[in-house]
Amino acid sequence: MPETYDLIVLGSGPGGYVAAIRASQLGLKTAIVERELLGGICLNWGCIPTKALLRSAEIFHYMSHARDYGLVADRISADLDAVVKRSRGVAAQLNKGVTGLMKKNKIAVHMGTGVLTGKGKLTVTAEDGKKTELAAKNIIVATGARARDLPFAKADGKRIWTYRHALVPTEMPTKLLVIGSGAIGIEFASFYKDMGAEVTVVEMLDRLVPVEDADVSAFLEKSLKKQGMTIMTGAGVEKLEAGPKGVKAAIKGKDGKVVESEFSHAIVAIGIVPNTENIGLEALGVKTERGHIVTDAACRTNVDGLYAIGDVTAPPWLAHKASHEGVIAAEAIAGKHPHAMDPRNIPGCTYCRPQIASVGLTEAKAKEAGYEVKVGTFPFIGNGKAIALGETEGFVKTVFDAKTGELLGAHMIGAEVTELIQGYTVGKQGELTEAEFMDTVFPHPTLSEMMHESVLAAYGRVLHI
Repeated sequence: MPETYDLIVLGSGPGGYVAAIRASQLGLKTAIVERELLGGICLNWGCIPTKALLRSAEIFHYMSHARDYGLVADRISADLDAVVKRSRGVAAQLNKGVTGLMKKNKIAVHMGTGVLTGKGKLTVTAEDGKKTELAAKNIIVATGARARDLPFAKADGKRIWTYRHALVPTEMPTKLLVIGSGAIGIEFASFYKDMGAEVTVVEMLDRLVPVEDADVSAFLEKSLKKQGMTIMTGAGVEKLEAGPKGVKAAIKGKDGKVVESEFSHAIVAIGIVPNTENIGLEALGVKTERGHIVTDAACRTNVDGLYAIGDVTAPPWLAHKASHEGVIAAEAIAGKHPHAMDPRNIPGCTYCRPQIASVGLTEAKAKEAGYEVKVGTFPFIGNGKAIALGETEGFVKTVFDAKTGELLGAHMIGAEVTELIQGYTVGKQGELTEAEFMDTVFPHPTLSEMMHESVLAAYGRVLHI
């Protein structure tokens, strides 16, 4: 007889384990199935360890510029092995934390590969081949995604890397090619540049971080070029060959000319592939689009009792979106009435140097949608705290509906903007207008004052520029 639960969660990433916790809080007998490590890709091989690496690179950068702060730090150097060891330690600590959360919330953990074998049925195959049959009225698929390979040059872990290889390098790249300028690509480009590598970024579209506001993209490109990076937009890698000492790349530029160059390593960051194969979806008739599972606003699939959350579903493919979907799905299963997920209120953060953060529509997308807009921008150089920190590079931009005062979008680039964006996200979720932002008292001296000034600028009332 199968082990029976109210809910089985397939996958223990930031969507899966949060869904399991919320379900347990609501009184559901819950099991979670994981084939590798509790916490999934984000915690073990993505969001968290990359931020640990970037923090090391950030401190190294500040130490290299100690004299700018009246300090002396001579003959500093980076120990790549120690930096990676710290990053892996941070991931391990959080993995233990998730293990503890499962025990605390009395969630049954089944380690192994899970496959849906019928409606409400799932088989878990452990590493030793032992099979365990599970059953539940409801199942949440939270299997996530993996890095997309170049069709003509698959990652070998030696010279051609995905993000997983880049997290645990066996050697420091001397001349690095980064293919793709989304969040993953640009973060690794930033890390390895700060650690001393010569970095070239190739982006197929006409600008860096193409999902961001055009002003942010332009500012980032200027900043990275100033740091010494080579930036190639509107370009593509036509050929990539790995050898014992490096990789040869044929890169087609904007002008149509193909130039061959040599690099010590290449990182491929051209998107993700959802983990929907070989888990039993086809037999159940689960509807997918381009491999991603189709869901409604409560994360339900077209199959009764089957839900899906996170990177295995529609974009944006972000850990915090997956976690929130996990809560929505668990509450729907428990008979509650959760609010629907609104992608326009999901913030995005990129932890390169300078950092990028945004929520809602870009100025161009707002205009395309037919809005008459009011736009305000405030530069870091006009903020006292930014000047005191020695971080005067960047700006805050806000986009409002000119007719109603609704905040349509906010876009930031500069130091610690990933910590600031939530203020605008709360504003969007709460449907605040420009009046509430203007009437809010922002503490001084803080970087958050730029958020206030940007709103004031949109309405011709800016104070400090």
